[in-house]
Amino acid sequence: MSSEKNERDLGNPLYYNNREISWLGFNERVLDESVDKSNPLLERMKFLAICSSNLDEFFMVRVAGLKDQVKAGFNKPENKAGMTPKEQLYMISSINHKLITKQYEIYQSMQQELKDEKISILSMEDLTEEQIIYLEQYFDEHIFPVLTPMAIDAYRPFPMLLNKSINLAVVIKDALDLTDQVKKTAIVQVPGVLDRFIPLNQDNTYEYVLLEDVISHFIQKLFKGYSVHSITEFRITRNADMTIHEEGARDLLKEIEKELKKRKWGAAVRLEVREEKYDQKVVHFLLRVLEIHKDDLYLIGGPLDLTFLFGFHKKLAGFKDYLIYEKLIPQPPRDLEGNEDIFETAKEKDIFLHHPYESFEPVVDLVADAAEDPYVLAIKQTLYRVSGGSPIIEALKKAAENGKQVTVLVELKARFDEEKNVQWAKELEKAGCHVIYGMTYLKTHSKITLIVRKEHGEIERFVHLGTGNYNDQTATLYTDMGIITSKREIGIDATDFFNYLSGFTEKPHFHHLTMAPFEIRDKFIQYIEREIHNQKQYGNGHIIAKMNSLTDKSLIMKFYEASQAGVKIDLIVRGICCLRPGIPGVSDHIRVISIVGRFLEHSRIYYFHDNGKDSLFLSSADMMTRNMVKRVELLFPVFDSDHKNRLKEILSIMLKDNVKAREQQGDGTYRYVQPTEGDRKINSQLLIFDKAYRVLEDEE
Repeated sequence: MSSEKNERDLGNPLYYNNREISWLGFNERVLDESVDKSNPLLERMKFLAICSSNLDEFFMVRVAGLKDQVKAGFNKPENKAGMTPKEQLYMISSINHKLITKQYEIYQSMQQELKDEKISILSMEDLTEEQIIYLEQYFDEHIFPVLTPMAIDAYRPFPMLLNKSINLAVVIKDALDLTDQVKKTAIVQVPGVLDRFIPLNQDNTYEYVLLEDVISHFIQKLFKGYSVHSITEFRITRNADMTIHEEGARDLLKEIEKELKKRKWGAAVRLEVREEKYDQKVVHFLLRVLEIHKDDLYLIGGPLDLTFLFGFHKKLAGFKDYLIYEKLIPQPPRDLEGNEDIFETAKEKDIFLHHPYESFEPVVDLVADAAEDPYVLAIKQTLYRVSGGSPIIEALKKAAENGKQVTVLVELKARFDEEKNVQWAKELEKAGCHVIYGMTYLKTHSKITLIVRKEHGEIERFVHLGTGNYNDQTATLYTDMGIITSKREIGIDATDFFNYLSGFTEKPHFHHLTMAPFEIRDKFIQYIEREIHNQKQYGNGHIIAKMNSLTDKSLIMKFYEASQAGVKIDLIVRGICCLRPGIPGVSDHIRVISIVGRFLEHSRIYYFHDNGKDSLFLSSADMMTRNMVKRVELLFPVFDSDHKNRLKEILSIMLKDNVKAREQQGDGTYRYVQPTEGDRKINSQLLIFDKAYRVLEDEE
């Protein structure tokens, strides 16, 4: 078979999963966690909230993008599975309607479990007269002053409603009009500044009513002289993808701020209506005025916007601890045990960090210690997403105040963190840091810190490289990895990397780092081809790759080529996976699993057997086209043999997971990995945590 023929065959659309459909499959795996009874009740409710939050972003970005393509008359099939934008939108609508029906069936089924725990989300019809009196007083004092009814008539057009806000469309008529002919419509927005659920707190029970239900019940108070004919509760999702004109922008900061204001008012892409009680005529009116297709109308069998369950979980966590996960305390990193001086330890050996199993504190301490260390001359760092009240930001500000040279690359284009990052950029500049915004048309997604120190007349460089963000809060929820090293050549690479981003210089030739765009993909292809060669010569080709998503067609085709050569390929892909395993003669040596559990799998690990050399890399990059060609990413090697062994053990545990792992079938669907008879159950995340705990216990 010629290479040209082979390539043409491997590009067959039947060999690929569509990106959007694959993502919806991932979100259903998230939803499945809400029915897994091994998860405590409030955690299961939290998974319902995560599912809703994921869907919001999906509509605001992915669905919105497809709709823009249709509007522009673009009808070309996408690159892999060969579906046109219209075909994708049809499939998304079909799948999502079923998914949302399933989500709300789960929500309703949980209500009895909540009642068994003396927790209730009550409707107004469930309340006693005494409770209604209490709520009326609460409404008058706390809610009524915040409400603004917006009339719709010839002088007052349909209002521009905020993205993701819940609204009530109220049809009213003159109380004295007995003909029932003349009706008027007004919109009342449910205020986002108020708590979504209102506690009743009686008889040692946890009883709540939803804000929108209370407003609906007493809405007559807003329309004196009129009677309320109908109330339709609805929610709009808008296009929130930003178009940033970087080339013509004299000040990227101002351009981002300008686009952020537009995001709230983008074109509507989804209309959700509470099914319980709604006015059919009002819904038709909303579809028309918002220019929403009927396929994007979702009749919801319960409260709109289940992300309110995040707050519900938080509110009850302190009182119903047995209904949430048992607290797992991150352990001190194994490589720092018995030695708290990070700089001294890093001089002797590389330090490997595995979050959340091991604490993120050493990363914070590294920057905080550098800020106060009289020998430190400079700190350089990339920031993509950081927490509110970030200790990293505070340490960088302190370093600048202490006279050190501080350079921070703040990625203003980090989606849905733009506003926060604009604020951080201003604060850092005010403190005396030199703030840069990266490269035109590229997002800087790499995670790297460089600390330059001078002691006894010698310059020392310490580098932290990671797979995840410098965010102390998500570091307790996401699995990520990092390495702190003082290796001279990596220090030089880090210096060259920052100089390339901040100044005018040609792309550097690194000793050990590999940088996207383009070079990381080339490196992967080089190593996959090496495994093909080793398989043909020694019969030992093996690749294990763990990432969030796999979409890059050239890499998928290279995996198919390796599978055809007999290379064993194990892929651990949490979310989107456009590759299809198990296709005879194409991908029958490839296995794909997805692990969705207590922690969000976020680390990127790439293992190549390399004829026994065990070449291992960590990276900020997934094998997605955007990471390969549209972002500044870093791939870095793992040198230490102990660290390699730890990584191989972690990958081995994950590949044996038979509790939270789902395996992709040949048709792109996923099924739970079933333990064979006699096998012990392996929940990889809990087992890795247990090992981190026991290792330190053994050392004590």
